[in-house]
Amino acid sequence: MTTIRLPNPGGALEDYRIIGAPIPIQRPAAPFNRIALAAAHIVVKPLSDADPSGAPDIDWGPTIAFRQHLLDLGLGVAEAMDTAQRGMGLSWDGAHELIRRSLAAAEGRKNAVIYAGVGTDHLAPGDTRSTDDVTRAYLQQLHAVQKLGGRVILMASRALVRVAKTPADYAKVYASVLAEAERPVILHWLGEMFDPQLAGYWGGSAFHDTLETAVRVIEANQRHVEGIKISLLDAVKEITMRRRLPTGVRMYTGDDFNYPELIEGDAQGHSEALLGIFDAIAPAASAGLAALAAGDAARYHALLDPTVPLARLIFRAPTQYYKTGVVFLAWLNGHQDHFIMAGGQQAMRPLSYFADAFRMADQAGLLREPDLAARRMQSLLAIYGVS
Repeated sequence: MTTIRLPNPGGALEDYRIIGAPIPIQRPAAPFNRIALAAAHIVVKPLSDADPSGAPDIDWGPTIAFRQHLLDLGLGVAEAMDTAQRGMGLSWDGAHELIRRSLAAAEGRKNAVIYAGVGTDHLAPGDTRSTDDVTRAYLQQLHAVQKLGGRVILMASRALVRVAKTPADYAKVYASVLAEAERPVILHWLGEMFDPQLAGYWGGSAFHDTLETAVRVIEANQRHVEGIKISLLDAVKEITMRRRLPTGVRMYTGDDFNYPELIEGDAQGHSEALLGIFDAIAPAASAGLAALAAGDAARYHALLDPTVPLARLIFRAPTQYYKTGVVFLAWLNGHQDHFIMAGGQQAMRPLSYFADAFRMADQAGLLREPDLAARRMQSLLAIYGVS
């Protein structure tokens, strides 16, 4: 299939000629000079009779196989994060099992890197009365992940937002939790565009004030902090914070809009990567990072810059539904046999979004089997009455 009829933003159908020049999928020949973690999605069982509003029935075969795919490309895995629909379908019980299976599947793999999300999402709003409740919830998950031998990403807590009254409340909780970390952890500052329930995190509304609180928490607990990921979709804010971090504490970009330049960095430093978009653009990310490590910045940008329009589409507002685009790309590329998601979130974007994602993925070399992707896109169009 060389052309496909796709709707444009105005709703009219037009022919799109498929480029069909996928980036080769291959193991990098040498290690990257950046840490690169891909936050990975989950695959659910499409024929399950589980209610979509409840806990997802995870299809473990393709879910774990996708993580193996990421590891084969030299990327690490950020497990059980928001990309896996944590807090939007995936419960702590499901996340714990996901972490266990991912770590087990990586055993014996040379240089496999897996970090796991630790949060407080098993706390119901009515069970959260004080910061002590939040601390205990964090520690329950922290101890569970450490018992499995996992490295930790300490996720932002909706429960902490509900009960914290001052920045000091954040400092108290983080100090208590980090004191029990067996290895340095990555903190995770997730902006409200990703999760509206995290508005006001760190006890303030102005970036300057919240930055100061976060930096003070890191400075006070530095031996327990490997780095911090910020997902604010603002390169200036990320660079500002990066330059304030204590020596030895890494910045991990969670900016799915501006990642090429943030990862490349400047004379004053660079960001490592912990990105949901790396799930969808893994071959380009791997090849680009290999080029950067080899000193070929032009090749790095030639591979990654064309992925940015796709990333900006996938993560457009309302940003919390970016997982829909991530799973759509996984389906187009044959990593799963269906386009069904936990919570029915495959329906959270309009048809024009999927058509644009198809075009942009093709133009970025991200359709690994263009004919398969075109057939699957055609099947989706048929559901919407487009023949």
